[in-house]
Amino acid sequence: MTTVSHVDLPRFMGRWYVIANIPTFLEKNAYNATETYALKPDGSIAVTFQFHKGAFDGPLKTMHPHGYVKGPDNAVWGMQFLWPFKAEYRISYLNDEYSQVVIARSARDYVWIMARSPTLTPEDYQRLVDVVRNLGYDTTKLLTVPQRWP
Repeated sequence: MTTVSHVDLPRFMGRWYVIANIPTFLEKNAYNATETYALKPDGSIAVTFQFHKGAFDGPLKTMHPHGYVKGPDNAVWGMQFLWPFKAEYRISYLNDEYSQVVIARSARDYVWIMARSPTLTPEDYQRLVDVVRNLGYDTTKLLTVPQRWP
């Protein structure tokens, strides 16, 4: 599973909107899903994952997994939702503007297409789906995440 050659961590930090994914069981039926990253002084990453369950006005769910970088290129992370369980997090595509990203896993079981804005043009979305396909995923399992912001 390929990754980008380097990630500028401070530039990567901030809010990302989940545009589409092959969801984990926690993310099924998520609306307005976002993932926000903040670099901590020790080099680890504070993560806030939020979404509304079942509808735009559904109950707000918030999780705070712990992220940590696992290599000198900053493109492979570990993500820990519950101790001692850790998940692989591979930044497999990142555009030059740091506005679109694909997060993948070697097992090709879950994947996330995220952007700095809650919507993508149809052309950008299709290009990112093609990235996911080229990573070896079955894109028929890819689900769009409803996003509606004021």
